[in-house]
Amino acid sequence: MRFLAYDLSIELIRGLRTSLETIRRRDPALAKQGTDAVNSVALNLAESGGRVGRDRAHLVRIALGSLREVGAVLDIAAAHGWVDSPPLARERDRLGGLLYSLQR
Repeated sequence: MRFLAYDLSIELIRGLRTSLETIRRRDPALAKQGTDAVNSVALNLAESGGRVGRDRAHLVRIALGSLREVGAVLDIAAAHGWVDSPPLARERDRLGGLLYSLQR
């Protein structure tokens, strides 16, 4: 059975490759933090699929926090002018809304 939130997180990783590479050329540490954060979203969602109750909700909350961290990395890059605007805002919002509903 497919897990929509996980699938969306994988799409987000694919969609951010170019932006993270652009950031990497300007600030490798920020790009690494963004890469680690977006990977954390997918990894925590994958792990949550095998958990129940509070344990599952905890992992979803971690994924949501990591997603917000990705957003901050992209906001910082946009503020510096390294990217035009934070990319994939609609997709990140969709995933964030889904994770918010799953954490409760």
